[in-house]
Amino acid sequence: MVCASNQNRSMEAHRVLKEHNFNVCSYGVGGHVKLPGPGPKQPNVYDFGTRYDFIFNDLKSKDEALYTRNGLLTMLQRNMAVKAAPEKWQYCREVFDAVVCFEEKVMQQVIEDMAGRPQILMKPVLVINIDVKDNHEEAAKVAPQTLQLCQMLEAADSWEGAVDEVMAHFELEHQRRATYTICYY
Repeated sequence: MVCASNQNRSMEAHRVLKEHNFNVCSYGVGGHVKLPGPGPKQPNVYDFGTRYDFIFNDLKSKDEALYTRNGLLTMLQRNMAVKAAPEKWQYCREVFDAVVCFEEKVMQQVIEDMAGRPQILMKPVLVINIDVKDNHEEAAKVAPQTLQLCQMLEAADSWEGAVDEVMAHFELEHQRRATYTICYY
C-alpha cells in the first residue's frame, strides 16, 4: 500500500488488510511526511521513520483542539496501532506480488523507482493505482474496496492471467477507475 506520506490512504488500507490476515506493508513516496498545519502554507513536516507516537504528541502539544477537530490525532492513533513509523517506499527492498498506490503521481514514482532498481530476480510485481482523494472519508471507503481487489487477485490461479478480468470487475462494481502495469524485481 503506497501513498504520499504513509499516513492516511495507505495506512487505512494497511489496517484493513492486516485485519483480514494479509501479509501487508505500507509506504510513502514523498520527500518528507507532510501533514496539514494551522494554515495552508504551514504544514507539519517530519522525516520518514519519525515514530507515529512522536508525531501524535508533537501535534497534540502544538494545538490539540485543531488536530482533534481535523482528525489527525485520531488518524495517528490508528497508525500507532498498525506500525511504529511511516516508511519510505524508495528505501524498501522487500519483494511483493502486488503494490497498490492511491494516487497517479505516487504510482509514477513507484514505477520510476522500480525501473531504477536492478532486475535480478525477473519476478513480476503488479503495480496498481486507484485514485483516491486524500481525506479520511475517501480513505475509509477505498480500504475495503482494496481488500476486495486483493482477495480477487489472491483467489485467481495466477494474477497474470486474471488481472484484466479482476480489474474490469473492480471498476464496474465500485465505479472507481483502476490502472495497472507490471514491473520486475
